Parts: sequence; structure tokens; C-alpha cells
Amino acid sequence: MHNDKHFSALKFITCGSVDDGKSTLIGRLLVDTKAVLQDHLAGVQRSGETDLALLTDGLSAEREQGITIDVAYRYFNTEARKFIIGDAPGHEQYTRNMVTAASSADAAVVLVDAIKLDWANPALQLLPQTRRHSLLVNLLRVPSIVFAINKLDAVADPALAYQNIAGALEIFAKEAGIRITAMVPISALKGWNVVDTDNHGQSDWCGYTGPSLLSILEALPTTPAETDVAFSFPVQWVEKFHDSGITTQGRRVFWGRVATGSIEPGQTIQVFPSGQSAVVSQVLSATRQPQNKAAGHSAGIVLDREVDVSRGDWLLAEKSAFFGAPESQRELSTTIAWMDDEPLVAGRLYWALHGHRWVKVKVQRVVHRLNVNTLAEEEATELAPNAIGHVTLALQEPLMTLPFARSRILGALVLVDTATHKTSGAVLVN
Repeated sequence: MHNDKHFSALKFITCGSVDDGKSTLIGRLLVDTKAVLQDHLAGVQRSGETDLALLTDGLSAEREQGITIDVAYRYFNTEARKFIIGDAPGHEQYTRNMVTAASSADAAVVLVDAIKLDWANPALQLLPQTRRHSLLVNLLRVPSIVFAINKLDAVADPALAYQNIAGALEIFAKEAGIRITAMVPISALKGWNVVDTDNHGQSDWCGYTGPSLLSILEALPTTPAETDVAFSFPVQWVEKFHDSGITTQGRRVFWGRVATGSIEPGQTIQVFPSGQSAVVSQVLSATRQPQNKAAGHSAGIVLDREVDVSRGDWLLAEKSAFFGAPESQRELSTTIAWMDDEPLVAGRLYWALHGHRWVKVKVQRVVHRLNVNTLAEEEATELAPNAIGHVTLALQEPLMTLPFARSRILGALVLVDTATHKTSGAVLVN
């Protein structure tokens, strides 16, 4: 019988820098899982050889013209499950793109290029971008982190190279507090250990007898819904009923997606920000059938009495149900990934979006800038584009937040420029 996770697509990002073989790896996954049509393949033949990188490098011309590169999403599937790949540029000046892709990913595949390292040295140093990518996906709480050590077909002693690089990654991960889900030696160019482990008859290539990269990805869980946090629900739409519908007794239905926890009739909830409480009389599915709902699912909620609720309000479990209750805070200590071309400086005003609630915020002070390669804290008075830093925000109206480490939903906000309406920053509550 199929496990539930096989019915849900796995959204993963690939992290790597220029020439690490990221495009070749994505091309290999698409070709070997037959996700690419024959005529498309014929278009990327170069002197008889298929240039896999050309399948995914359609954006290189844009890059040369200096156009901002966005995240490219690609899709493929195997018999076991569907996959969505977020391909974000690896340069430091595209940190914002990587943050965008990682914020919703279930997994990250961090590519490590063996030929760029002193692979024969057991005390080898990893490249700054490997450290940066790993630290960023860990900061953004991507649930599964897989290291794929690439180009091992191009070194004289692949087994030694794999052993030394894997050792260096383990030391780094331990220091940085990163939990490694898996490590796999691959050759994206030759296809070894990418989709299957036959490797042209060398089944224990590099002394590795574990699963292929694709098998690892097929078995990874999707991001678990936040059912371990008490109930919270951002109201997206209020439906005013004027019929004497048997189901709703003429009451209004509050529609949205359950952010955390679960909801069923009989539960007492509080409305935020008004603080009024009521009892849930019905929970409806999208087809208006009575049905209890858990985090990650859309629902319509009918209360036992009329209370003032509008779009942007939150319905929350009683405060006592929360572990470390969400504080209604006027001041937030945050980590911000800055995406705007104008630097973030103290005193500026922005709109903040939390769920469906908009609140004006003022940048109180920039506490530190994080070195994106080491996450070390550095003195700073502003955050430049693509920088990440610790920032204190003052809110015009309180918000109910949890630390991002407890909830990826209650602990995240988006900052929007009040004049241009451009997304300016991704905010993680500390």
C-alpha cells in the first residue's frame, strides 16, 4: 500500500555555484526520468553528445544582460511520486532568490564540487558557497538537507575524495548545528548514483553502497503540517449567509487555511485582535460538508454566536493551549533577509503581512549583519540588498507571533515597500 507521502509532491531546491554541475544534475534527473521529450533532447545535442546543462540554462542569456534572475521551477515524476525542483542562482548577489525558493521547500540538495577542493587532504576546507548555502537552508528550516558530492568521475581516487569530503561536511555540520539527512557521491555528467546505482557495473563506486540520489528524494517526507502547535487560522474571506441554511443557521462562515493545529466543533476560540471568544459550532470542507480540519487544509468555520471578524483577523486556540503562547507584540526581534535594492535603515516605514493581516512597521534598529558565508554577527547600521541581519521592528498594531523555530507560519512575515508595493524583505521572528 502506498504511503501518504507518495501522493504529495516533494518540493526541493538545488544549491550550488557556477560550474558545480547544478544544471547538469537537473538535466540528468529530467532526462533519466524521461521528463524531457525526444525532440527537446535533439535540440541540445552538441557534436553527438547531449549537453544536459543546456536543458536548464535557458536563463544564461538573461543573466548576461543583467536581468534579475528568478527561481526557475521544473517538474518531473517517477512511479513513486511527483517532484518540483526550485533552481535558484548560487551567487552571493542572488541570496534573495535562494531565500524565496528555500522558504517553501521540503528539502535542499547541496551540490559539492569535488574538483574544486583539495580532495586528497583529510583536513580539506569546504568552499564558502557550500557553507553559505547550507547555513541559509538551515536558517530557513528546510526540513531535509542532502549533500551530493559531484564530479567524482573526474578525480584520480574517487573513494578517497568521497571519504575526505564527507568527513569535512560532517565536521562543518556538527559545528553549525546542521542535521544531515543524507550524503551521496554522484557524477551528474555520467549519471552515476543520480537515478540508479548501477553506474555501468560499478555498484560500489566510491565504496558507497547506499541508495541513489533519486531514491533518497523519493523517500523524503514532505514538510509536516504544524499539528504540534495549538490551533491558529488566518481569516481570508468572510461569507455572509442570509439563507436559513440548515448547516450554518444563517451565520457567517469564515474561510481560510488552518495554519497550525486542528479544529473541530465544540472548541473555544479567541478572535485576534478583538479578544472576543466563541465556540466553534461547525467546521466545513470546501464542498460545505461538515469535516474536522488540521493544519495545511482549507476550512470554513462557523461560530456559535455572532462576533466581529473580518479578513486579516486570526482565530486562535485559547492562550493556555499554546506552549510559550504567541505574544501579542508591539516590538519584534527578527532575522531579515533583505530583498530590496534600497538598503534597510533605521527609521523607515514598511507594510508587514502576517497571514492576511497588514500592519505598519517601523525599523527600530539594525542590530547585526550576518556574514552570509559564516553567519557570524558583524556590526552594521544598514542591510544592503541580499544581506541578512538581526533587526528590531516596532509595530503600529500588535501581531500574534511565535518564534520561526517553533512555527514556519506564525513566525514569518513579509515586508512590503509602502510606495512601490515591492516585496522588500522576508522576516523570521526570533
